[in-house]
Amino acid sequence: MDTAVKAENLWKKFRIPHERRTTILENLAGLLQLLGGKTYTYEEFWALKSVSFHLGRGESLGVIGENGSGKSTLLKIIANILRPDKGSVTVHGRTAPILELGVGFHPDLTVKENILVYGSIMGLRNSEVKKRMDSILQFSGLERFRDAKLKNLSSGMQMRLGFSVAVEADPDIFLIDEALAVGDMEFQQKCIERFRQFKSEKKTIILVSHALNLVKEFCEKTLYLSKGEPVSLGETGAVIDEYVKRTQTPMMGGSTG
Repeated sequence: MDTAVKAENLWKKFRIPHERRTTILENLAGLLQLLGGKTYTYEEFWALKSVSFHLGRGESLGVIGENGSGKSTLLKIIANILRPDKGSVTVHGRTAPILELGVGFHPDLTVKENILVYGSIMGLRNSEVKKRMDSILQFSGLERFRDAKLKNLSSGMQMRLGFSVAVEADPDIFLIDEALAVGDMEFQQKCIERFRQFKSEKKTIILVSHALNLVKEFCEKTLYLSKGEPVSLGETGAVIDEYVKRTQTPMMGGSTG
């Protein structure tokens, strides 16, 4: 089977400053100390530790774990938004990252203008985006708001817009980070139906979600992360069972229709 995504021994760290200043005087004092040659110490926080997996073309991977386990960091590395400190990731094909709210959007541009910008980020030419403009607006349900500025839309409407542009970009690989956490039930069901279409078209999907039922339906295998480290990687049912047992997490979240 052709490789879609291969992650090898990924490590990612962030630096957290020990001192946090919240007032003008504290900031001024900090500046004077810096000018005086004093340096500040940072704590190194490893968001990912030794994460590896192989995903073939047409396969789907679920990524589960409690908040702060490194799931979103992993997706950002695959999407080439972050670089790992150690290890490597290889991606074959065009990706469509559907990540946290606001990534790739500009609040002062109109909905239509943001579609053009976000479409270019997804690798589409302007002419291609314009051809798909009506389909994107129809899927998102935002036809009436095409000339409204993005900052006047709710968070749910913005997430719907991002998802709609991504699915119309027709990529090889979808990177989805809790895309169904925002939005009404009707739109969630539309997304689920589109996921099913992706599966039938042998698209590669990496799905980060707390909705374990969705992970179980759409992903053949699953990676369980805890505090940045892989706990288990394998057949989805077995990995979810282990996660539920360890964390006492109920099997809920997300209707499969």
